[in-house]
Amino acid sequence: MAAAQDRHISTHATGIVGIAILCSRVLGLIREVVIAALFGATRNMDAFLTAFRAPNMLRDLFAEGALSTAFVTTFSRRIATEGDKSAWRLASKVATLTLVFMSALTLLGIVFAPVLIKILAPGFPVEKAELTILLTRIMFPFILLVSLAALAMGMLNAKHVFGMPAMASSFFNLGSIIGGVALCYWLDPQPNWRHPHFGERGLVGLSIATLIGGFLQLVVQFPALRRVGFKFRPDFNWRDSGVRTILILMGPATIAASAVQINVAVNSGFASTLGDGPMTWLNIAFRLMQLPLGIFGVAVGTVTLPLVSRNAAIGDIPAFRSALAHGMRLVMLLTIPSAIGLILLAQPIIGLIYEHGRFTPEATRQTAAALRFYAIGLAAYSAVKVLAPAFYALDKRHLPMLVSLLSILVNFCLNWFFTFHLGLGHRGLALSTSLVAITNLLLLYIMMRRYAGRLETGAMLKLLGKLLIAGAVLAAICWLALQFLFTPGVRLPEWQKILEVTITIALAAAAFFGATFLLRVNEVREVFDLVSRKFRS
Repeated sequence: MAAAQDRHISTHATGIVGIAILCSRVLGLIREVVIAALFGATRNMDAFLTAFRAPNMLRDLFAEGALSTAFVTTFSRRIATEGDKSAWRLASKVATLTLVFMSALTLLGIVFAPVLIKILAPGFPVEKAELTILLTRIMFPFILLVSLAALAMGMLNAKHVFGMPAMASSFFNLGSIIGGVALCYWLDPQPNWRHPHFGERGLVGLSIATLIGGFLQLVVQFPALRRVGFKFRPDFNWRDSGVRTILILMGPATIAASAVQINVAVNSGFASTLGDGPMTWLNIAFRLMQLPLGIFGVAVGTVTLPLVSRNAAIGDIPAFRSALAHGMRLVMLLTIPSAIGLILLAQPIIGLIYEHGRFTPEATRQTAAALRFYAIGLAAYSAVKVLAPAFYALDKRHLPMLVSLLSILVNFCLNWFFTFHLGLGHRGLALSTSLVAITNLLLLYIMMRRYAGRLETGAMLKLLGKLLIAGAVLAAICWLALQFLFTPGVRLPEWQKILEVTITIALAAAAFFGATFLLRVNEVREVFDLVSRKFRS
């Protein structure tokens, strides 16, 4: 009964979170377009991006990485074993500790900004470095705001409230866009407002708008927190066993997240040896690959973690396995068609979005080559987002950390082999990223079977077989579109390109999910039944 209820919650909540993340990603893309339109690829823009890198990196390592995973695991366990009152007291303790620690970290970041920028951008001339330091000091409180927002999101997810916390990042983008445009024009008035040339004062406004966005991401979750029963009361009693558990869990999670950052740095280092262009092609391709990763992989992982944490806490290992296996199947169902579509339609999609101005057809072709190799590992990359956090629920926190550390060595060796030995260039770097993701998934899956028992592998293999059949239908539609719609070298009006890509993706998706429905894929039928009930009601 519990397993069936978990599957219903997982399917329903994944749809909600996926739509919310899609909105956030679209707004994020609009934010980038607006910033590029206001400032272009200038010296000032380099300063802003470098200044934002430090707090943004800390966000990935702590707020939305280690802290979120550790807190959701422990908080869900506390609800299951000791009830809501004890869990809310723990939440107040952790929120107080986060407020104190991140405030201190913010002050240190402001004071030592010159040292930080010297490390991040040693080649900046004096004037550019001074501007970067100023912007860093303005934006460093972002890490405090986003850490508290991550805690709020964790509390709500543990209480099975997923919509508003998933939408919170959309408010960050809205605040950044609206506040950025307004403050740019206010602080740096333009004689010709339609064709602005913002300088340093405009960047200060953009930096302040980043804080406005972070503040909105936090406060929009307050009404939902009140509805589920949370009232913040400062509590400095940090000797609580739950606080200690969270701090213990954060260590391995931070190291695991650091390994990801190291792999990104290693890939950038290899790309920098390939001349002009490869780094840009890889960055664009990776960002496009992250769109389905965020919508599906992160969404399923966000929903699955509270469920498996609760079941592990009460010792219901069969329900734990069922929830985890269902999450794995769900992420495969959503990401495998995405991967097939990206592999086949890489060039039309990239051409539609980026092939303007100085972004040439050759750049589109090279970026599409990278995207195809990235897409090979999309399903594995997404499944790791579901599987790795489950180890924290079982108190096996060191295993994902060890796998992440091993990935550094594997990634470096594959990069060298593909790039220099086989001569694949930037395509080899994308392929190594995919193979590292597949390796990580296999290792984690084998380890999880050892500690949690069978993960309904038979059902997974049966699903994969059906997905291959449905994927062949999807691939056939994409191939026909490539033959008859997307003719290389032909200049088409923008509206026609948008229409052709949209129709192709819609038809391919409809054919894929129609085929899976006819093949009796349970997860698709659950969604169909859920939508049918909504319409009937």
